[in-house]
Amino acid sequence: MSAPVVGRAGLPGAHRPDAGWMRGSDRDLRSLPVLAALVALALVFQALNGAYLSADNLVNLTQQAATTGIITLGMVLVLMVGQVDLSVGAVSGLAAAVVAVAVARAGWPLVVAVVAAIAVGAAFGAGYGWMYTRLGVPSFVITLAGLLVGIGLQVQVLAPVATVNLPYESSLVRFAQQAFLHPAVSLGVVAVVVVGHGTLAVLERRRRLAAQLPARSLGAVLLRTAGLAVGLGLPVWYLNTSRGVGGMVALFIGLVWVADVVLRRTRWGRSVRAIGSNVESARRAGFPVRRVYVAAFTACAALAALAGVLQAGRVAAAHQGAGGAELTLTAIAAAVIGGTSLFGGRGSAWSAVLGVGVIHAIGSGLTLVNADGSLRPIVTGVVLALAVTVDAVSRRSRAANGR
Repeated sequence: MSAPVVGRAGLPGAHRPDAGWMRGSDRDLRSLPVLAALVALALVFQALNGAYLSADNLVNLTQQAATTGIITLGMVLVLMVGQVDLSVGAVSGLAAAVVAVAVARAGWPLVVAVVAAIAVGAAFGAGYGWMYTRLGVPSFVITLAGLLVGIGLQVQVLAPVATVNLPYESSLVRFAQQAFLHPAVSLGVVAVVVVGHGTLAVLERRRRLAAQLPARSLGAVLLRTAGLAVGLGLPVWYLNTSRGVGGMVALFIGLVWVADVVLRRTRWGRSVRAIGSNVESARRAGFPVRRVYVAAFTACAALAALAGVLQAGRVAAAHQGAGGAELTLTAIAAAVIGGTSLFGGRGSAWSAVLGVGVIHAIGSGLTLVNADGSLRPIVTGVVLALAVTVDAVSRRSRAANGR
């Protein structure tokens, strides 16, 4: 998946001046099947167990999905540049071990322990980026080696025991388990996001019209803004009928929003898409290819480490079974199911939300109906195969149409 990036997705017209607006429309359309799948899953599982759509269950589901979502967000960044990181699960487990040992054994201040754990993850990612860009080692091989190293280091850090418990009075544990936004605060955040989105959309429309570029109609902008208000406000209101929006969930959504702005509004984000579409064209166009690769790998591993820290707080412990290959595969599956292309160049930060939503909706539903545990990976695998097939067919169709 790594070395063949060169020339792999050199699609004609990938860098047309109006391609950004078209890609935005395509992204909206790609999200519809995922949203439809979420609705279908909810209706099916609700019919099988009336507790599925209860506020309590949805709060639990969102809390469980937050850490997986943060890892998936990092995976989205790496996949968009046409690479892959097979070590995110191991890095997550190693970071959990580092923060638990630093706090419970060494007595470090929590902030220092968290920073150290995230720095360990970032170091893994920076190393991958350096080896890929300077030595030409395929990312598949580098990160597979990183997975093995991470697993071994996790055991070494936790030694001589297999599990290290975090004190329940720790701020990390309290945040991960008990922190929920006040209902007024969560609804206020939704209002700010909706107004901000609408304002930016109107300004973007005016800018494109002034430059004589294609732009959405004012009615379409207002309709999208209203849809966002309903799509965010209704779930938040419903969650507030129980415990509300968890602190980890709010952190995850905040990270997604930041990543979305960076990918859509900055030169680095344009570089990510250009490199993922055609790395040689991006290099000739003057994009900082090496720096973007290093930044993507570093961000991915750092986010995996952050997720490991939060997961350690959620279970108040770090153990040798934390992280691992299954978590890595889940993150890859969630990114692809959410709409990120395995071939690079296409995707969005919100892919992490959609993909993780599908995977955890399946897991929660199967648990409530007391299904055999083996069904979850089977169903997830089938959904992933469908998503990859749709992606491949869509890519071939775009190539045939010269887009």
